[in-house]
Amino acid sequence: MLSAARKMGALCLLCLSWPLLASETHIEIHGSNTIGADLAPALVAGFLQKRSGQDTERQPGAQDNVLLIQAGQDDNALTARVAAHGSSTGFQALLDGTADIWAASRPAKPTEIDALAGEADLTALASEHIIAIDGLAILVHPENPLKSLTLDQLGQIFAGDINNWAQLGGADLPIQRYARDSQSGTWDTFRNLVLGDRYQLAAGTRRYESNDQLSDDVSQNPAAIGFAGLASIRDSKVVAVADGDAPALKPDRLTVASEDYPLTRRLFLYTREDNNSNLVNEFIAFVLSEQGQQIVDDNGCISQTPMAMDPEFDDNTPASFKSLTQNYRRLTVNFRFSEGHTRLDNKAQRDLTRVIDYLERENRQGSDLLLIGFADQQTSELRAQMISELRALSVVRALRAKGTEVDAYTGYGHFMPVGRSGGRAGQQRNGRVEVWVRH
Repeated sequence: MLSAARKMGALCLLCLSWPLLASETHIEIHGSNTIGADLAPALVAGFLQKRSGQDTERQPGAQDNVLLIQAGQDDNALTARVAAHGSSTGFQALLDGTADIWAASRPAKPTEIDALAGEADLTALASEHIIAIDGLAILVHPENPLKSLTLDQLGQIFAGDINNWAQLGGADLPIQRYARDSQSGTWDTFRNLVLGDRYQLAAGTRRYESNDQLSDDVSQNPAAIGFAGLASIRDSKVVAVADGDAPALKPDRLTVASEDYPLTRRLFLYTREDNNSNLVNEFIAFVLSEQGQQIVDDNGCISQTPMAMDPEFDDNTPASFKSLTQNYRRLTVNFRFSEGHTRLDNKAQRDLTRVIDYLERENRQGSDLLLIGFADQQTSELRAQMISELRALSVVRALRAKGTEVDAYTGYGHFMPVGRSGGRAGQQRNGRVEVWVRH
């Protein structure tokens, strides 16, 4: 055993030698605080321990929100550094070569994709790795009586147009707004999904680099409202959210994993396609494996491993849909498509394998599945029905191409939307294929 002083000296030596890029013994991960605060360190520790067969040690870095992780000692040591200063900082680190992996709690922006186009395609399956599904939880004080908000009401609150809880049926208290800082992918997601082009964040909003600190402050202030990732709910109360006339939903395993919840987001790791060390490639494979996805679950996010669940139907669910699904349970996966295309997106490409693995694990067959396609609002019911059926059929064909025969599929048109009709967000969320498995 090394003495404590010698261990500290070894870690300090590592600190002086960061970064050690393109190395078979070291990984640099920069970016999202949502990922980097707990999830990335847990994934790194699990991976290094599995690969080395030795326990890991963690040491805070020289800056806040930086963590050093090591397995083994001396020449056999495997090391990693996680720097969690926000999604935008991670892109810059990947661009300038400071990072092997960019952790992002939002998709790469067009400007970022263009900036790296000469070296890697950030939209390719080899570069874009969806590692978990998260939901932005809307947080209030535990004694706040509010149960639900619409996206429009959220926009008005954070823009300052609604400025007292009494306007929403609560106590006569001026609303105090807490938000993530401008480097955060959590902030980018909230700005895009809630504020959009209609609203600007109100002056005087308190900004945070840490999800956990924001949540803790909300839980202690009856006048506060904020937002954070699911792993940072802590002692705050979560409010259900509705998109337009769609039902208000709270973030839970089914609503988030299926991406039906209006403030659902994907968590990403980006790499330079195939231009990685073997250690980086092995780490990505570990994260996407069932063992890695279990670590995702253990750390408060939602894994992508399918599970069968009994959904809660609301009073507006059509009787025909209840009859259609009465002998089935719903899997926690929706197939979605690249924007403006019928081609399955990168997550859906990997979800095909996950569904097949689920069938094998549960000793089920493709004949036990029912695929139901949905469309966004169309000019006619007939057009919506055709689009929804074609989407379901495209997933059936993709599964058949992988050797799994599925016969039962149908379309449900533009009925049962999970978001407001029309617009980019509505089209992406309403245009989906649900997966149901026979009891």
